[in-house]
Amino acid sequence: MNNKPVRTNPRDVKAVGNYSHVTIVPRNAQLYTFSGQIGADESGNLPDSYTKQIENTFINLDKVLNSQSLTADDVIKVNIWATEEIDWENVFDPMWNKFFGNTYPSMTIAYVKALGLPEIKIEIEILAAKV
Repeated sequence: MNNKPVRTNPRDVKAVGNYSHVTIVPRNAQLYTFSGQIGADESGNLPDSYTKQIENTFINLDKVLNSQSLTADDVIKVNIWATEEIDWENVFDPMWNKFFGNTYPSMTIAYVKALGLPEIKIEIEILAAKV
């Protein structure tokens, strides 16, 4: 019995980034849903820098996972909302790869006009599962 999510890509559907098209959750796994995390620092301040907001968002994702004794390996789905174009190659992908390693969850990205506050430039929501 597999106790970890299984991630795969069908042979005839090419992923255009670092994600998996299919994530299979083990039977009897506990499902965790998390509120979208933003780039606020520990004091609740949002930096003006888009790069710093992305960095803080990954820090906050790690903190909410750790609060439930989970890791990035337990993440099964990621939804990303951004108000500005993401620099994938130079900014986002290095942080994404550091966070997830080679265990890419399923992922959706949407560019939107606005998020919950005018100064929020990115919000990342995750779902996780663990047996």
